[in-house]
Amino acid sequence: QVHLVESGGGLVQPGGSLRLSCAASGFTFDDYAVGWFRQAPGKEREGISCISKSDGGTYYSGSIKGRFTMSRDNAKNMVYLQMISLKPEDTAVYYCNTPGFWGQGTQVTVSS
Repeated sequence: QVHLVESGGGLVQPGGSLRLSCAASGFTFDDYAVGWFRQAPGKEREGISCISKSDGGTYYSGSIKGRFTMSRDNAKNMVYLQMISLKPEDTAVYYCNTPGFWGQGTQVTVSS
């Protein structure tokens, strides 16, 4: 059974940093690309980053490019999202995704 479990969210001041983690299990992790999505209150879920299954190639949406870095550790079945220079508009529930499966999400709140 596929499981994706996000962690690392919390309350941070503007300009601060957080590192989100996603632990994957129940499938051959290094056979799949993985994505990070987020959903802010009252808004649709949006894809913000993804990483390829093997060579670590990444994609970032314009809203987070240059501030967020996605990585994966295939030996540990983990993906990470390092977030710096956080802004109030980054406040959202952040989700890990692999095709057909979602984690439960982790809340990130950026506020002074």
